[in-house]
Amino acid sequence: MSLPETPTIRIGMAMWSHPGWKTVFPGLDAEARLTAYSRVFGTVEGNTSFYALPSAQQVSIWQRATPEDFRFTFKLPRRITHELSLRNCREEVLQFFRLFEPLMAKTGVWKIQLPARFGPESLSVLTQFLSLLPEGIGLGVEVRHRAFFAKGEAEKDFNRLLMDKGINRIIMDTRPVFALPAINEAITDAHQKKPRVPVHPLATGAHPVVRFIAQPHTPAAWGPGGKPADLGCADNLAFFAPWLGKLAGWLAEGRSPYLFIHTPDNSDAPLLASELAKQVAAHLQALHPGLPIPSVMLDSAESDGGQIGLGLQ
Repeated sequence: MSLPETPTIRIGMAMWSHPGWKTVFPGLDAEARLTAYSRVFGTVEGNTSFYALPSAQQVSIWQRATPEDFRFTFKLPRRITHELSLRNCREEVLQFFRLFEPLMAKTGVWKIQLPARFGPESLSVLTQFLSLLPEGIGLGVEVRHRAFFAKGEAEKDFNRLLMDKGINRIIMDTRPVFALPAINEAITDAHQKKPRVPVHPLATGAHPVVRFIAQPHTPAAWGPGGKPADLGCADNLAFFAPWLGKLAGWLAEGRSPYLFIHTPDNSDAPLLASELAKQVAAHLQALHPGLPIPSVMLDSAESDGGQIGLGLQ
């Protein structure tokens, strides 16, 4: 595993555009929204590539809209991971990476999300599949089969495979949202779609990936259901607290983690991401002053026309 020369924490969200967000410039087109986002956040989850491939023109637009130090983390198509189960997919893999060639330098982690049916008996298939991928790219694998979370031989074999190849194990932390009862439609939807798996914060590569699936963060997003304290459960900040030390530890080891912040409907994810970034920065300044500090500045990204930010409607 080769570690990056200058470790850093990149913080982002599941998407760069959402109906519940607006910038100070009304009527921005899709390219401008990505540009505005990339001036505030250093990375984004490219989950749309899981459902459908973009056009070559769209890939070029994304390349043009982002600065050189921005990093995408595109997900491999479900055609490859779910329909073909990583088998007999050489042409699909070649097509995918040919399409994304303009963004190779700006993609920090290519994500392989595997379905819950993909179990220990399929590890050899994963090994063979990895040989089809371009050399030298950052990779992350997300599993959902229970055996890979049981701390038995299956999980050890999986982790060993990733460590041997310097591939990142993608870590899902869904504890915050599952701590809540289904008090509104967005939380109910999150309960149905997100995996309820144990959190095993193990770094197997140079770029640990954490997907923090949070509770609603603002009163508007809570609705009439009440806040965590009203429901007798811990809130986002309590669930996030252990990650402060873990992220700092990875930085100290020379790793560059990716942290992605979700809320049930993502309308208030930018505000939560900003608050958590401040906590990470404060922790590093207090206990690890020599480590680089992440910066997420809502409403402070400069543009030719004034200030660009991500406000909330």
